Amino acid sequence: MSGETQGSASQRLQSLRRRVRRTWEVLKGSDLESRPFRPGEDGQLTTFTVPPDETEVDRYWVNAPYAFVVVTSNPGESEQRYYAVEPDLDDFEQQLLGRVTDDIRDSLIYREEAGRATAQTLNGELEQLLQSYGLEVGMNTFHSLLYYLRRDFRGSGKVDPLLNDGHIEDISCDGYQLPIFVYHDTYTDIETNIQFESDELDEYVIRLAQQSGQHISVGDPIVETTLPDGSRAELALGEEVTPRGSAFTIRQYADEPFTPIDLINYGTFSIEQMAYFWLCIEHNKSLIFAGGTASGKTTSMNAVSMFIPPRAKVLTIEDTQELSLHHENWLSSVTREQPGEGSDVDMYELLRSALRHRPEYIIVGEVRGAEAVTLFQAMNTGHTTFSTLHADSIETVINRLENEPIGVPRAMVQSLDIISVQTLAMFDNQRTRRAKTMGEIHGIDQRTGELDYSAAFAWDADSDAFIRNDSGLLTEIADERGWSQSQLLSELDRREQVLRYLQKLDVTGSRRFTALIRLYYADADRAMDRLEDESRWFGRFHLWLRWWCVG
Repeated sequence: MSGETQGSASQRLQSLRRRVRRTWEVLKGSDLESRPFRPGEDGQLTTFTVPPDETEVDRYWVNAPYAFVVVTSNPGESEQRYYAVEPDLDDFEQQLLGRVTDDIRDSLIYREEAGRATAQTLNGELEQLLQSYGLEVGMNTFHSLLYYLRRDFRGSGKVDPLLNDGHIEDISCDGYQLPIFVYHDTYTDIETNIQFESDELDEYVIRLAQQSGQHISVGDPIVETTLPDGSRAELALGEEVTPRGSAFTIRQYADEPFTPIDLINYGTFSIEQMAYFWLCIEHNKSLIFAGGTASGKTTSMNAVSMFIPPRAKVLTIEDTQELSLHHENWLSSVTREQPGEGSDVDMYELLRSALRHRPEYIIVGEVRGAEAVTLFQAMNTGHTTFSTLHADSIETVINRLENEPIGVPRAMVQSLDIISVQTLAMFDNQRTRRAKTMGEIHGIDQRTGELDYSAAFAWDADSDAFIRNDSGLLTEIADERGWSQSQLLSELDRREQVLRYLQKLDVTGSRRFTALIRLYYADADRAMDRLEDESRWFGRFHLWLRWWCVG
């Protein structure tokens, strides 16, 4: 018998022995008992080798000890790449995962738990299934399988590592078999190693819609919605409106909303600008945040809303819920699309209803059409209103407001007090968000008939500094309160000092920030004394810590 024939016979014999052993294991069952993963004992779940033509730039966990991210650079092509790295599975483990997934899904559907499977449920189901298969797998394999089950049943599937990455602001899938792109707060727009096949992507888009309580179909292929975690999603199904296939864009928001201190630390606004906002908002001045896509309009509006007096009634109106206020007297409302039955509730209807609630402050996510006229009517009747608008200058804001499809009469536009124009600009080779201009509307010029406005603050790109100009609005506030010029400056300086204390104390949590602002409204002197004391002790602690570390 030739060596080749002997080798073939030996392989067949080994294969037969494996099948017999596997059959015996299945018949007798196993005694698998799961336990928490121990990295030091169980080894690594996830490994990654940097491609030979690329250099590793960054590496960090997004779901330890299961998933991490590696950012690489390709010097030859002058581009970076984002790798989402998940637990390794060999061929057998991949087949086992497919079998386990089907069996667990059938079991959960039978018990009507597929939509609310807990981590404990999946852990128990996986353990029982592996025992019934007669498999005694290591904890490395067990936890790798468990990760994918949790990711697909309770998480967000392939995109789960991206949604767990706090550095990512936007996730964009443009079609079938195309790499997903993300906007990273350090590396800006970057290509990832994740992509979807056609059927897989269709199913995923439908799943996203269903998770947010929406319906999407070929007949109604576009849906704008809010995902359960608060992320905003734009979905498109099939190739009807997106020829490259189903697509989605997910915009993530921080679990904790940005505070004015965060925006000061990021350089979007200066302390002087935030003190200006504080005084104006306290005295019921209406404002619009304008800018391009991803310039931070909604983030800024949400942040300065923390200056609203604590007892004032606030009502918010949005297409998809993005605003988050730590305010006791806050009524949130969201538009509703009702295909098939019932009636739609748009921003116009919500705004009309809002006026019957008698709010002092009305915050509208974005003005686009007929609702703007009602918003400005509310502004003209004494309600303080905040909103956002896509525009890149004060002139563009006014033109958009006065012309169709918005069409607000000029006599009503003059009731707007502040227009803050933000930009996403390149500075020191990094994308930065800056308040390009903060303008004040002074009314209609009697000679020209045009709206008269001026810039209270302007950003100088060369020095990355904010230039302060005279403010007619602050003078108006002083006249309303009967303050002298020195009293006005004193009030402004005191608010600037409060913000400096909060910045020094690193008060970036929204709950603590609003609590301290609430204390200031209740007793300004007491708030100042408390912040001064905390700041003094904070400074002494840091001096001691520095001495101790050096010593």
